[in-house]
Formats: sequence, C-alpha cells, structure tokens
Amino acid sequence: MVAPKLKMRLGDLLVHEHIITNEQLMQALNSQKTTGRKLGDTLIELSYLSERQLLEFLAQQLGLPFLDISQRRIATEIANLLPEVHARRLRALIIEDRGDSVLLGMSDPADLSAIDQLEQMLSPKRIELAVVMDSQLFDAFDGLYRRTADIESFASQLEEEYEQSSSFDLSTSFIDESGDATVGKLLQSVFEDAVQMRASDIHIEPDENQLRIRQRIDGVLQENILKENKIASAMVLRLKLMAGLDISEKRIPQDGRFNLKIAGHDIDVRMSTMPVQHGESVVMRLLDQSAGLLSFDQTGMPDDLIKRIRHQITRPHGMVLVTGPTGSGKTTTLYAALSELNQASKKIITVEDPVEYRLERINQVQVSPKIGLTFSSVLRTALRQDPDIMMVGEMRDQETVEIGLRGALTGHLVLSTLHTNDAITSALRLIDMGAAGFLVGSSLRAVIAQRLVRRVCEHCVEEYTPDAQELLWLNNLAGEQANAANFVRGRGCQSCQYTGYKGRVGVFELLEMNEGMMAALKRDDAEAFTQLSKQNPTFKPLANAAFDYAVKGVTTVEEVLRLVETVDVS
Repeated sequence: MVAPKLKMRLGDLLVHEHIITNEQLMQALNSQKTTGRKLGDTLIELSYLSERQLLEFLAQQLGLPFLDISQRRIATEIANLLPEVHARRLRALIIEDRGDSVLLGMSDPADLSAIDQLEQMLSPKRIELAVVMDSQLFDAFDGLYRRTADIESFASQLEEEYEQSSSFDLSTSFIDESGDATVGKLLQSVFEDAVQMRASDIHIEPDENQLRIRQRIDGVLQENILKENKIASAMVLRLKLMAGLDISEKRIPQDGRFNLKIAGHDIDVRMSTMPVQHGESVVMRLLDQSAGLLSFDQTGMPDDLIKRIRHQITRPHGMVLVTGPTGSGKTTTLYAALSELNQASKKIITVEDPVEYRLERINQVQVSPKIGLTFSSVLRTALRQDPDIMMVGEMRDQETVEIGLRGALTGHLVLSTLHTNDAITSALRLIDMGAAGFLVGSSLRAVIAQRLVRRVCEHCVEEYTPDAQELLWLNNLAGEQANAANFVRGRGCQSCQYTGYKGRVGVFELLEMNEGMMAALKRDDAEAFTQLSKQNPTFKPLANAAFDYAVKGVTTVEEVLRLVETVDVS
C-alpha cells in the first residue's frame, strides 16, 4: 500500500480546524522539546484534547476508518500473524485476515517507517490500515498475546525429555541441563502470563491425570489445564529451590518467598506448598513492588470517608482496626495509612507476617514463631523502642490483643487488622478473644471494614434491568431508591476478556466510636453496642456502600448481591 500522508503538519491542521488554539500548540511544542514525546501524546497529556478526538481527526484527514476494537472479537491466530515483539514495538495489530490482505490497526498511521517495516514482515499480503486507540491496542495485546501456547509447548517438551530420560523420578530431571532449562522457561512463561493478566495469585494443582494452573484475576480464578501431569514435581522442585525451601521434604507444608523481574516489574512472590493426594499443591501470591503503594485517593474511597479516616489516623493515640476476609485489601489500606504517617518526626514500627512492602524510615519486623519471634513478643519489645505509631499485621490471639490495646491506651497510635465480616462485630470479637471490655472501650477509636468488588468494563458497559429476584433483594437493601436507580453491566469485550469486568474497587464502611458505644463496650453490653452502632448517623454499612457504586455505574447488581451474601444486612 502507499502510506497515507498528512497535507499539513499535525499541529497546524489542529489549529486550522479550531480543535486547539495556537497558544496551546506553542505550549505543547515547548513541552515536547523537554520530554521528546510525539506532539499528539503531548497534547493528550496536557488535556488539550482526548485520545479519541485526536485519532478520529487523524483518520478523517488520512481517509482511513477509525475502529473501536474493544467491541471486536479478534481471533488469536489472526493476531499472531504479526509476532508480539513487533506488534508492541510498532504499535500495530492485525484485526482481520482478508486472504490476500490484512486489516491492520495502528495508533499512529502517519508513522511511515513503521508501515514500511510492517509491509516487509507481512508480504506478500497487502496492508489495509485502520486507526485505533493506543489504550485499546495495549489491552488487546495483553489479551491476545497470552503465554498459554508457550506454557503448553514447554510442558510438552519437558514431558518428552522425561520420557526419554532413564531417570525414574521427574523431580530429579532439573539436574539435566536441558531439563533445567525447560523447567525454567515453563515457569518464566507462567509468571509472564500472570503479570500480563494482572493476576494476584498463581495456583499449581496436580491431579491424577492432569495439571491445573489457575490464576486469580480480579478476585476470580481462571483455569488452564495441562495434560502433562507428570511435570508437576519438576515445577514444584524448581520453585522450592527458588524460595530456599527443603526440597527433600514433601510431607509437610512449607512457606517461602523469592523475587523476580518480569517485563520490567519487580515481583515479590510469597509461596506456600501443601501435600495433596497427587503431589504438592503450590499457591503463590504476586506482589508488584514496582507498582508502588496506593494512596487513600487511589483506593476508591469516597472523599468524605478519606477525610474521616485521616482524622482517626492522625490522632495521638488509640487503636484503629481494618477488617475483612483474606484478599479484601486490608494490607493495602494499612500501607496507605503508613505512607501518609511516614514522617521524619514519627517513629513507626511494624510487626508483620510476612513483610509485604519495604518502606523507608519505618522499622519493619518479620515475625518467626520458630525462634520465639511472635506477634506478642515483638510487640512487647516494640513498646520499649519509643514508638509513636505501631502497626500489627494481625490481632491473632488474646496476648497480642491486650498488648496492642494497652499500647493504644498509653499514648501510642496502633493500627492492625482482624478477620471479621464487618465493623460492628470487630469490636465484639476483641472481647470474645479475651480482652477486657474496659480496655476495648477505652482504646478502640475506629474500625474500617472493607471488601473488593469488580469494576464494570468501561469499554462494553450497557444498561441493565434487574430481574424480579434481584429487585426483591435490592428493595430489601435500599427500599424505593432501588426502583428509581439505573444499573449497568459489562456485555463482554476484547478488553475485559469477555468477562464484563476489568479491575476492582474497594467498598468500605467506617465505624467511629462515640461515648455511648464506648460505654457499652466497657460494660460488655454487646446488644446495646450493636444497636448504638447501627444508629450512628455517620455509619453506612458495606452493602449500602456497594449499592451506591452500582447506582453510579461503577459495579453491577451481581457484585452487590455477591457482597450482600457475605455480610449481615439485618
């Protein structure tokens, strides 16, 4: 094809068509000199126009179609006609194979050098160009260029090497040079695929006739099944070596951690093994250290809630609890609080199991029960280290609870987590664990309960009408407000892997202690405390907070009802 050309320079064209002003163009050109970025990217970064506006204008000027590829189902085998390394480098994606030609989407169709290279790579097929958004391109790359084929190929290769080997046990095949290399490539592909899909966990589960590799993406497990079940022991062995675990011990669970660098991401891997019927199951939690810590503003908290939480964590003493089940984002919230409190004038000590993120200036202690370094023993020592603020990873037993409460009572701010369903039951749980009511009532200042719900994919969002059963639940939750609300759902598209969801957002409830609630705790009156908590005018339960997200179009009715099932809405 003959590469399309603009008749005028892009900036002059945009000014001529009154899309930007001449002053905005001059500012963008000045900024471009320091950043070295393309003019279009600079204009978008300065918010002078949107990516869609720019690309629709470019397409019109070049006489090319503008396509929304998030709504297209692109076949993986079609996309793979152009290898991933070239697709990402040249920002191009094959959308359709039309026999003697291909429909090629590009975010910069005026890049003549890229078009020349693509023509050579795809010859003898002709190129028919279309303009697509850069953000949609990279979403498509992540979804289409999965490592699934590589994983299956390396798994098959590893099993072949085992069958050709005289070794009886595949777990020793790593000693062989080729087997070691193949196991390494297989695991590398597993980790690359997980990072690319933003997975939080990887599960490796051997079965009698197959091997399951599952990834938890946005809180939901997605499964890949390999028929090469015999390779599981070799994978587990290599992972144990990486984590510094005992490779000879297969009868008891083990825990470890190691670090990886995958596609520019520094990944901290927390690994747990457990003996199962057909070998050892491995679960790995992936923590992206390069992503940095989230601030309160990035967690999805409403502004008024952030203001109230900041008031609680800046008080000179008292205990603030963050509660919720495993995987609800408690640690993220605690680290967001620590980031805000981390100042040269404050002495902060954390007691964690494990230490998930390394923070400068903060004294972080990893507990180790094997050598007597328990939460309670470290906490007792920490109180003698003249701290202003202490963070305890989890209130696990009576001794830890009592030391934490006494620390909060004697002039320290104590932050911690607890595994309870909601904020109201958290205060009562401390008493159930053996803490005296007067201690809890005097020390506890606030409880934050939270869950994570999936966000509706913004690329395929559509209106949704709840069915009769769902409407009954919603009416029970929010009354007449449910009948007047407009709801949405995700139809499913390339960008969200046809799930209708992409990403998650936190749902929070904040229970702040008042005089009446503190008095009820001091006299161990659970019924009065529960009643007073529900009557607290600033308290909004988790289920209602999730309903608000559904009304705003952030999440779906399905996600609200899934959350309602886990909390008491009576």
